[in-house]
Amino acid sequence: MCAWAAAGLPIVSHGGDAVLVVQREDPLNCETSLPALIGGAVTPSAHFYVRNHFPTPVLDPQLYQLAVTGLVERPLCLSLGDLYNLPRQSLLATLECAGNGRVHFDPPVDGEQWQFGAASTAEWTGVPLVAILDKAGLSAGAHDVVFRGADMGLVDGVTAPVRFERAMSVRDARDSGAVVAYAMNGEPLPLQHGRPVRLIVPGWYSVASVKWLTEIDVVDRPFEGFFQTKRYHYELERDGSVVHEPVRLQRVRALIAQPAGGASVTAGELVVRGVAWSGAALIDRVDVCIGGGPWQPARLVGEPRLHSWQWWELFARCDLCGSTTVQARATDQAGNTQDERPEWNRFGYGGNAIQTISIEVQ
Repeated sequence: MCAWAAAGLPIVSHGGDAVLVVQREDPLNCETSLPALIGGAVTPSAHFYVRNHFPTPVLDPQLYQLAVTGLVERPLCLSLGDLYNLPRQSLLATLECAGNGRVHFDPPVDGEQWQFGAASTAEWTGVPLVAILDKAGLSAGAHDVVFRGADMGLVDGVTAPVRFERAMSVRDARDSGAVVAYAMNGEPLPLQHGRPVRLIVPGWYSVASVKWLTEIDVVDRPFEGFFQTKRYHYELERDGSVVHEPVRLQRVRALIAQPAGGASVTAGELVVRGVAWSGAALIDRVDVCIGGGPWQPARLVGEPRLHSWQWWELFARCDLCGSTTVQARATDQAGNTQDERPEWNRFGYGGNAIQTISIEVQ
């Protein structure tokens, strides 16, 4: 049985009209087809993009335990039932892989060659992280909170398997609005999305949202694990010097879901729809450019939510037959906007350049 069928996912392919498009089969990595975004505030769980660094661990929910250790006054060992009995919170949050759009970097960079579909939105339900930290009680000297998943494997420069683990400062852990989630879109977490428990850090690139979460470890110094210091930081050149910056908040982005790239459309009225989001602020505006003409403001649709994407649409005209292009550019309320080209960096993170699609007008 193929990897995605074993995980309970729908049929996917390496191209064409599939809802999920495979980037790699082992470990399974696949992105959501942009036309599949049309239709609702959340992405169906079976259509949600999948990002794995290591083989998928299978944890028995009945035997599951979450350990909270380190610099805490009351170490905890929480079962799934214990988590159900703690304060509950649901939130809509858009997750995006930091490498989304990596295929558009020039010169090319290594890593999963995502187009634009490594982003999806779901409703997540679980326990506010701050409630768990307060229950354990942070001791004096606490500096970072490390989140450790059950998935493990080999990485560059290391001979023994390592766990997937990421950390946040104590302040970020308390202020981020993070949730220790056990449900997705009203159902228990699917296997490929962290069953039975994962972290959700809204507004941050999804590397922070550790899946198959089994340990929360409070430490007295900056954490230096592989996925903290060797990957998931911006390594770029500025003013002749190499600069390192952490991958944190999602950069502002708009995606076009309708029409699909390569589609044939009838001359006359052209409807352009899509989504936009930013980890820094609400979306302020989305502008659309058709055929290299002037930028036209799109209408924002629905209630704005800080950590969830914003639908937008534009009713325009395109009367000239032949090949043409459609572009979408988002700007958030903090003044961040998209550039024509991604800011090149060694690992291809944060590539939020303006999306351009080609269509055929008939």
